[in-house]
Amino acid sequence: MRLYPAIDIKDGQCVRLKQGVYEDKTVYDNEPWKVAKEFEAAGAKFIHLVDLDGAREGRSVNDEAVRKIIENVNIPVEIGGGIRTTEDISRKLKLGVKRVIIGTEAVRRPEFVKESVLEFGPDKVVVGIDAKNGKVAVSGWEEISRIHAVDLALLMKDMGVRTIIYTDISRDGMLSGPNVEQTRKIAMETGLEVVASGGVSSATDLRKLADAGIEGAIFGKAIYEHRIDLAEVTKEFE
Repeated sequence: MRLYPAIDIKDGQCVRLKQGVYEDKTVYDNEPWKVAKEFEAAGAKFIHLVDLDGAREGRSVNDEAVRKIIENVNIPVEIGGGIRTTEDISRKLKLGVKRVIIGTEAVRRPEFVKESVLEFGPDKVVVGIDAKNGKVAVSGWEEISRIHAVDLALLMKDMGVRTIIYTDISRDGMLSGPNVEQTRKIAMETGLEVVASGGVSSATDLRKLADAGIEGAIFGKAIYEHRIDLAEVTKEFE
């Protein structure tokens, strides 16, 4: 199982939110690139980035922070937040991002996902499905749609997507354990590669996801709160 230590960026800082609430944030570092270097030094093979401002505003906001991260590490990064057009994707790839994550637009314009996969390839385009009580959330998690997570995942498969990131919003930033059953359900019903996000609080949580056949796991707060030793779990899982 691939591990994706996470850096959420807001106002150029490395932060974590609780359940996606922008007003409930904790700042962990004013210079996200330093955090990225620490992750690399601990053995990370891939870094997950989120432009929180971008997700909320529907446009790239923290490109400078992203650029500095890429300049300072030698491992690939992926990013989500504010990806709305093929120009946005192209700009991120030119920055040096390995792959981009489409969230809100996957719900609003599924054809955009298909167009993006055709233009850039399924290894460059990932869809983020963020759900609360099984329903997909959009616009930085501030709106809940009527579409079910599994239905959206199946639609994305039809659009040519190979990999999705499934986030249970109710667990995100809460250190309450990931929603293993729902994540496994999506993987089983779609046949897609599913990366779990939200709630990972310990190495035991990672083992449960691995045992469930999940392709990867994203986690951040557990590292910052010293509940997971990134160097140790990297050795165990990779």
